[in-house]
Amino acid sequence: MTTPSPTRSNHRLTRAIAHLEHLAPAWFALVMGWCGLSLAWLRAADVLGETALGLGLVAALFALFVFVLLCICCVVRLMVHPDAVAADMRHPVRHAFMATLPLSIMLLAGIGVSLFWNTSRTLDTLLTFAWVLGSVLEIAATVWVLARWLNTADAGGLQWATFTPVFFIPVIGNVLAPMAGVTVGLEAWATAQFGVGLLLWPVLQTMLLVRMVQAGPLPARMSPTIFITVVAPSIVGLCFLQLDAPLSLAWGSWGIGLFCLALSLTQIHTIFEQAFGLPHWGMSFPMAAFTTLTLRMSQAHGGAWLQLPATLLLAVTSLLILGLTLGTWRGLRHGQLLVPEK
Repeated sequence: MTTPSPTRSNHRLTRAIAHLEHLAPAWFALVMGWCGLSLAWLRAADVLGETALGLGLVAALFALFVFVLLCICCVVRLMVHPDAVAADMRHPVRHAFMATLPLSIMLLAGIGVSLFWNTSRTLDTLLTFAWVLGSVLEIAATVWVLARWLNTADAGGLQWATFTPVFFIPVIGNVLAPMAGVTVGLEAWATAQFGVGLLLWPVLQTMLLVRMVQAGPLPARMSPTIFITVVAPSIVGLCFLQLDAPLSLAWGSWGIGLFCLALSLTQIHTIFEQAFGLPHWGMSFPMAAFTTLTLRMSQAHGGAWLQLPATLLLAVTSLLILGLTLGTWRGLRHGQLLVPEK
């Protein structure tokens, strides 16, 4: 067996660093997808037992691994390709993905709270700090994204042609707050942040419908992102339950999520026609979020009929995220992903 020469190794490293120029913040969608899958399996532990708990832990560890790897790559990218980072922040669509970083932090902290809260005072402090960091950064990202809309179109303001479900991402981070914020003892702050998301969600939903009328359907390559509309009602329903709101509000949220999912599925043919790319990860976290809410509602009063559909949803979501992960691995190996946008 031959040992790679130092020259060849250096060449590979140089090529890898060069490819990081195209590592857009949308890559944190992988972390969100695996975190969502972890939350779904952890919720299923009430029904499926220790096996589901173990799978949820495995999914969480993989999400953490991907998060750390992406953070390292982003730091290198910022140092080597600062112009590319600045271009992402100016881009009319990609800038909204900046909110995926704090959202990933909140999700990972929330999973940690679900698994390890009250096992160690030091760990509780670390998890609380991580959640607060993600929460504050999420608020900052939300203000920054929406502040751009106050500019004129020439100065990077909102344009109907560039408005996509991607702009729901900052909203999702805010409505997510009570899921872990209540447990760590910051219910007042978490509920206030939840209110911000609850204000913006119907506004953005209305704007998306107006965009469809004004500028026509989404570009075909962005068609998977229509699934993002499923996330807000799914997370809102889970948070209503966390905040001990009337069960009817959770059922209403589940109904809205189901409607958004059915509407998204009408685009499945268009989605399958597209070459694999990062936009396909737009289906992962929404499916996981709706699966988690469905599992939770199957245990609520009057929800026993959802047990079989919830289990089927869990299987479909798991296969989807595994398929997306394999597709991403193949795309990286064949040099099809870290490339300039067409």
